[in-house]
Amino acid sequence: MIALIDYKAGNLTSVRKAFGALGAQLFTPETADELASADAIVVPGVGHFAATKSLGPEWIDAILARVGEGRPLLGICLGMQWLYEGSEESPELPGLGLLNGRCYRLPANGIKIPHVGWNALDFKRSGSIVEGVANEAQVYFTHSYVGPVTGDTVAVTTHGEPFASIVQRGHVAGVQFHPEKSGDVGLQVLRNFLSMVG
Repeated sequence: MIALIDYKAGNLTSVRKAFGALGAQLFTPETADELASADAIVVPGVGHFAATKSLGPEWIDAILARVGEGRPLLGICLGMQWLYEGSEESPELPGLGLLNGRCYRLPANGIKIPHVGWNALDFKRSGSIVEGVANEAQVYFTHSYVGPVTGDTVAVTTHGEPFASIVQRGHVAGVQFHPEKSGDVGLQVLRNFLSMVG
């Protein structure tokens, strides 16, 4: 069973539906203790980084413990940003710290912010999370803040400047776009995540 974390930052229905289309079983834990039975964890989310505040120390400890046991973790959109050390959107709140760096707001520089719509993935290195996905494949975004491009970056997308659109470090992965709204490409990414689950 895969734990779908609900911290009241977005509609989980479309994420559940996408995973359900791939035959995956999800549950939404009400307490951090319930994560003990999870084979993998998905942290979705939209909106402000401050929404992660509701995932207090007990949730952070439980998620990090499961990751430490080798259970896969996927962050989607805001959930991916939470994998980093933090975000300038809410400087006082720490992220999980599984990835180095801090998230920042895309500079306007004559482009529209938030970045909303379809855009291309530009692969920088291989990663199991993108198995079977073509370079320059189009996926759907809606966000203003981004993760920095680091050694954990699998793909970048450019909206005014390049930003990390897919990251992976071992069994921890994140996508800035919404795979549940990205058609066959998004489903392939979710399928790849499921293949990481033992």
